[in-house]
Amino acid sequence: MDLIPLSALLADEICSSLELSPAFRGKQIFKWISLGAESFDQMTNLPKDLRSLLQEKAVLRSSSVNQVFRDKDGTVKLQIKTHDGLLIETVLLTDIEGRKTACVSCQAGCAMACAFCQTGHLGFARNLTAAEIVEQFLFLEKECGELQNIVFMGMGEPMLNLPAIRKAIEVLTHKDGRALGTKRITLSTCGLVKGIYDLADNGPKIRLALSLTTADEDLRKELMPVSKTNPLPEVRKAIDYYAKKSGRRVTLEAALLAGKNTGPESARRMIDFARGIDVNINLIPWNPVESLPFEEPSRQECEAFVRQLEEAGLNVTLRRRRGAGINGACGQLGSAKFN
Repeated sequence: MDLIPLSALLADEICSSLELSPAFRGKQIFKWISLGAESFDQMTNLPKDLRSLLQEKAVLRSSSVNQVFRDKDGTVKLQIKTHDGLLIETVLLTDIEGRKTACVSCQAGCAMACAFCQTGHLGFARNLTAAEIVEQFLFLEKECGELQNIVFMGMGEPMLNLPAIRKAIEVLTHKDGRALGTKRITLSTCGLVKGIYDLADNGPKIRLALSLTTADEDLRKELMPVSKTNPLPEVRKAIDYYAKKSGRRVTLEAALLAGKNTGPESARRMIDFARGIDVNINLIPWNPVESLPFEEPSRQECEAFVRQLEEAGLNVTLRRRRGAGINGACGQLGSAKFN
């Protein structure tokens, strides 16, 4: 882009990029961006000539909202167009207590090719910039009001774009801006061991979730090709390390596929994987994707699986489906192929 996107710059970076002085001007602009300003003219405490300069050199958003989808359950999905014409999606999730969470994407498409995930069948275009990540959060706040949490569980594998994610988190948690707490931020990975250790050792200290799906190594290789180069014993060591290093419990996630990963043996393997690590387990019945060869599990299948894990002393939550009516549920994101 010829113009400088400001949405993922800190106050001092705004000043240096635009050669502004005095320094407090950068703080003013940074604050306005965190408040959701959509034009420089809204920044009423800036001199008019400075606002004109900003319009010549910079943009507040490098992307734009292309479509808005609303489900009857309260879920909102935004389709966002990047400056180079790619389409990405971000989703607002609301829990039973009314807390709002932004589910943001970190890549356009995904290279992980998980068999049960729509995004995994899109192909991969590129990593998103920190600005494009922050903008998803800001767009959702404009559409839905103040958000309490952010989860990196949208399109893409976060561990393959850690630098941009770190920068976006730095901006969103800054005390002079949006000031989100790191305890309100979760990153979900399909199990890239190197990335888990990197996050543990170099931060930020956020919550980690592992998309486990199954603790049967052979089945996981079939469903999640990442397991071929990141075997489950190494993944287990990495998340145990993360839990101990960060002092934060890791979440194990599993999409339940009828007849695939819901039987007693699948439950036993998950129990063995989880035992001795500080984890909780989130289960969600698979959300249908028309083109994929899987089926939703029955209520009885899900309840029997949960019961077996709970009887082993594990902390288990069977999540409610949210956003399926607008293809905004887990595993349903993606509307355009990239390869």
